[in-house]
Amino acid sequence: MTAELVRGQNHTLPQTRLEIRVSAGTPVVAGATLGDERGTVRGVEWIAHPGSPQLPGLEVSQQAAADHRLAVDLEALPAGAHRVTVLLALPVGAGGPARFGAVPAPFVAVTGLDGAEIATFTLTGLDAESAVSALELYRRQDAWKVRAVGQGYAGGLAEMLADQGVAEATGLAGTIQEAVTRGLARSVAPPHRPQGGDRVRHATGSADHRPPTPPPAPEPPEPLTDPATAPQPHTAPGPAAAGPASDGPINYAHPRRQHAAPPSPPPTAPPAQPGQAAQPVAGDATGWSMDERLYNQIWGMFEDLARAVAAYRSAVDFAESRMDQELDRALSDPRNRIGGAGDRAREAARAKRDELTSRAREALDRDLAQLAAEAAVVEPALPAAYAGWGNPVWHAHRVPMEIPMALRIGDLHLPERTDLRVPLLVRLPLERGIWVDSGRTASEAAALTDTDRLRGLAMETAVAHAARLLAVYPPGEFSVHVIDPAGAAAGPLAPLVDAGVLAGPPAAGAGGVASVLAHLTRRVDLVQMAVRAGAADSLPPDLDTGEQLLLVNDFPHGFDDRAVTQLRYLADEGPAVGVHLLMVADREEASAYGPVLDPLWRSLLRITPVADSHLADPWVGHAWTYEPLAVPPGSRVLEQVLAAVAAARRAAGR
Repeated sequence: MTAELVRGQNHTLPQTRLEIRVSAGTPVVAGATLGDERGTVRGVEWIAHPGSPQLPGLEVSQQAAADHRLAVDLEALPAGAHRVTVLLALPVGAGGPARFGAVPAPFVAVTGLDGAEIATFTLTGLDAESAVSALELYRRQDAWKVRAVGQGYAGGLAEMLADQGVAEATGLAGTIQEAVTRGLARSVAPPHRPQGGDRVRHATGSADHRPPTPPPAPEPPEPLTDPATAPQPHTAPGPAAAGPASDGPINYAHPRRQHAAPPSPPPTAPPAQPGQAAQPVAGDATGWSMDERLYNQIWGMFEDLARAVAAYRSAVDFAESRMDQELDRALSDPRNRIGGAGDRAREAARAKRDELTSRAREALDRDLAQLAAEAAVVEPALPAAYAGWGNPVWHAHRVPMEIPMALRIGDLHLPERTDLRVPLLVRLPLERGIWVDSGRTASEAAALTDTDRLRGLAMETAVAHAARLLAVYPPGEFSVHVIDPAGAAAGPLAPLVDAGVLAGPPAAGAGGVASVLAHLTRRVDLVQMAVRAGAADSLPPDLDTGEQLLLVNDFPHGFDDRAVTQLRYLADEGPAVGVHLLMVADREEASAYGPVLDPLWRSLLRITPVADSHLADPWVGHAWTYEPLAVPPGSRVLEQVLAAVAAARRAAGR
């Protein structure tokens, strides 16, 4: 039976191999410290955090995420460690909430490796705190217990670490936040999740039993965190620990959105035959429209796949660890080191490892087969904004009269099954800009591609994304400006130029760069002032209030210090008032500007023109392989779509 703890309450732990699951509703940093009998942390070597995620018997996530799984083996902790304290903190400088009082109450659960909950704790009553000691596992008279702590710190990580006796707490807190910032540049943001909506039950068998909580204080919209550089970016993180896979099939219940009235029921599948799994149906998630149901369903598939693979990987790691421990115990006796006893011990340990691994793979294969079946029915049902270029829906596409919920910008897959791909959707209007990396990355595909060809592919990718945005917005409600300082992208830009859908000719030279940046900066300033003053009707009549996209090629060539400052301003302030960036750049070449451009890169979602494993999901932190959307060879779908955009604009008098 699960013990639902309140602050200060404790509960005996029946086992020593555990998982600690955190659900926060917004990206948080998760870490843990080890303490001696007095609770003192002896040094940085007793702290697990995103920059140093593993200690003996302890592993934490390498990035900020809305959900975390911390793996704990109490018997494997260093000698002298009598306490494990789980710490949560809000990322600094990530554009998200700055205090726990502005987010839903974090929920923490201590579970066994089978996913069964042992104790849970909801951290209510937080306000100005930006860091909190959530709970602690401690040893008393050779028995381990868990205590709900919930001690918050308005001074953040530094104050919390100092309270535990950590020397140089301020410097360590800065190091942790820096590691988190690098991760935020590469992580995909979770979908907007309504408070009170049902959570998904996954293959691991876990469920969120969070009790109802009062609505949080108002906060700004959740930023789109790609984690742009590496998604969740950039140096691929190791997968977070997860429980062993269960035998149960994936449940296709997906998150609900909260509305004033219940949405129309989703389509249902025909009853399953006895002994067979239910057949998936396109649009089986809840939502007001089919587009919303499909959007929620795709994110549900994304999360289910992430957790199913995490469970499998964790089960394999557990099997390997168990084999090693059994061998150590068997061979610690000198009598077993020679002769048949040692050989029999090795064979038995390996056989058990193989059995556990095989069972985990069988469970994963069942889950993957169900997700593949779901993908097979979902893909053909997608609207144009969610569909790949090869989907026939694009050939019958008509420019819509309403903005869709989201736009597909690529596909994601994991090595366990590379043909099972999940669409990567970003919400519209864009909440952050996009950076198409034209440099050589760590991926094999980039290493095998000529430098000039890679740059050309990056610009073609950016043009294709600009075309998709133009095609899914109503006529005249989306404009594209292009900066090509050296005029080097004439070929890739030809589809946009020939169709006549740009706001003006591609800007070249220092004068062209300055003119376009001045125009868009003025637009941001005027709209911001009008919004703050509540005087939208006072905007100049010549001001285009539609969404604006600035496509920049080969940055930072052609940009002086003033232009760089303006670009950073547009990246920070533009999205809130409808001005967005789509940049094609090689970050290595831009490094000559030093740290001045780091905030710019972190604010953008990084994608690549070739396959690259640089994005991380917001639940587990797997490194996903991103595949850009490609126009089928020989297809003229791009030109057809842009021709339809131009025709719709003429018909609307735009």
